[in-house]
Amino acid sequence: MALADLCVRKRNSNTSNYIDRSTISAKVGLQICYDSSPSLSGCREQGQGHRGPLIVGMAPTFNGLTRNSSSTGLESSIFIDTHFRGPENTSGFASISVIKRKDNESETSGKDRDGVNGNFTTVQEISAPVSETSSFEEKKSGAISLEKTEVQSSEKIAEETRQATSQEKTETPIKEGIEKKKKGPTTVTNMKASRNERIKASRNERIKENNMRECDITKGRWVYDASYPLYSSCPSIDEGFDCVGNGRLDKDYMKWRWQPQDCNIPRFNATKMLDLIRGKRLVFVGDSINRNQWESMLCMLMEGVKDPKKVYETHGRKITKEKGNYSFKFVDYKCTVEYHVTHFLVHESKAKVGSRRVQTLRIDAIDHGTSRWRGADVLIFNTAHWWSHFKTKAGINYYQEGNQVHPQLDVSTAFRRALLTWASWVDRHVNPRKTEVFFRSSAPSHFRGGQWNSGGHCKEATHPLNETSSISYSEKDSIVEDIIKRMKTPVTFLNITSFSGFRIDGHPSIYGKRPSKRSSIQDCSHWCLPGVPDTWNEFLYFHLLSKQGGTFQ
Repeated sequence: MALADLCVRKRNSNTSNYIDRSTISAKVGLQICYDSSPSLSGCREQGQGHRGPLIVGMAPTFNGLTRNSSSTGLESSIFIDTHFRGPENTSGFASISVIKRKDNESETSGKDRDGVNGNFTTVQEISAPVSETSSFEEKKSGAISLEKTEVQSSEKIAEETRQATSQEKTETPIKEGIEKKKKGPTTVTNMKASRNERIKASRNERIKENNMRECDITKGRWVYDASYPLYSSCPSIDEGFDCVGNGRLDKDYMKWRWQPQDCNIPRFNATKMLDLIRGKRLVFVGDSINRNQWESMLCMLMEGVKDPKKVYETHGRKITKEKGNYSFKFVDYKCTVEYHVTHFLVHESKAKVGSRRVQTLRIDAIDHGTSRWRGADVLIFNTAHWWSHFKTKAGINYYQEGNQVHPQLDVSTAFRRALLTWASWVDRHVNPRKTEVFFRSSAPSHFRGGQWNSGGHCKEATHPLNETSSISYSEKDSIVEDIIKRMKTPVTFLNITSFSGFRIDGHPSIYGKRPSKRSSIQDCSHWCLPGVPDTWNEFLYFHLLSKQGGTFQ
């Protein structure tokens, strides 16, 4: 059986082609060369060695090879990792004649056939060999008789080759120092495309979550969101924060949502939050502003509870500002959400100064209620509100260390020493493998025209401020951050100060009491519920998701 290599040259002209019958180099297969191809410049009329012919078979096996192509299709020679399907016609190719290899010529090796020491399927076996003694006319006749078949085959191969060259691999290994070559558009199989899309989606999700964790969520703006608040009625709101129940008519203060400038924080999901604290203790420790946040958390979590009767205060207590320790049990989730009061985190005491016993603050001793905090799974601390009162600010015969009562001590110095006492207790008694610790920054007040006891007011405010230049970063918050950085136990600083500074509209003002109990004193320190503390808890939720490996959806 006679088999032949076909060497086709394409001139610079797109319409002129001719056939070189002088090269016979393979038992099966085709060798296609183009004058315009830089990779085939070694293919010559005299049969000189070529550097990179395109070997095309019905089922080539050149996996892993890369290629380059131009927009003109076959003008660059390549190895193609593909399978050919059906014949199609194409223009620009001349007829192909067949020359029989002489019987005494040796067969080429596998490497000569395909250039990569591999096998390939024959394009076509020629079943009508031409006699070696035949006249030139007979050879010509034989070639012509096969011309139609072979041209169709060559056209098929050429078209399939042209189609194959449009397939680009997207990741070509490039050696250092070598200039990257241009690549055409990429086409892949559905299966590969699907896999790549999944990989890309997964990578994008990881990038998104990494960006979320790195995003500064404290920088942004308040946007009006009609889908807020996150809850409407809630039995856990005590009188001091129940502005609607106390007669406040405007409702827009409930509908503002914090929007970070570089990312989106997840909307609070009560069911997911309950799953995060399933079987655990979520404990708020601090002053009445922390009680404000704790009540907000109770209301937000109730939205994920199917049977409200399965949530109760373990001691049967009703929430009021007179009582300082509460623990609500969520039966279906076997968790508790607790609040334990401490104004300063350190011990409020009494000592004898001269002939009198006076109230003092033991800045070297932790609050005596620590037995209630120990063993919690999530701890949220705060202190700041009471450090601005006259007695603590004056610091005269008030701060005590050991048996010594300081005649006078600067409030910032006293605050730092108190926080060092708290930090020392946390490092000694909190197991970081069990407990996540947070410290919430100070919440700004918005008294105008005086302080809480001297005619200060905020009743007229119904919208957030446009700027907060009057709300400076608290020195106490700077002290807290500095101490946290020095602690052995990881503590997350929950910074709510700056963005809460815009919300002058969020305070109870005169609506912190029932109409029959109102006085001239307005509350511009605490917050209406629903309201701003809900956003503090969205921040807490965001951090818990991040720390416990949750997804931001």
